Amino acid sequence: MKRRFQHYHPYYKPSLWMKIKLLFSQILLPLICFQLIRTLLLPTTFDVILLTLMIVFYGSLKLRLI
Repeated sequence: MKRRFQHYHPYYKPSLWMKIKLLFSQILLPLICFQLIRTLLLPTTFDVILLTLMIVFYGSLKLRLI
């Protein structure tokens, strides 16, 4: 039983990678909204590809695939 909780520490700080992932997940949502509005008003191939990549990246962050 002790082995299961061996790495638990009450004052655990998230690693640098976790902080970066949280930062990107907070920044990407407003950027996706802006890009969606921009794509709906003036659609170009680049805008559609960029929006798709941003949505896939945001989804993978939220589903913890990255």
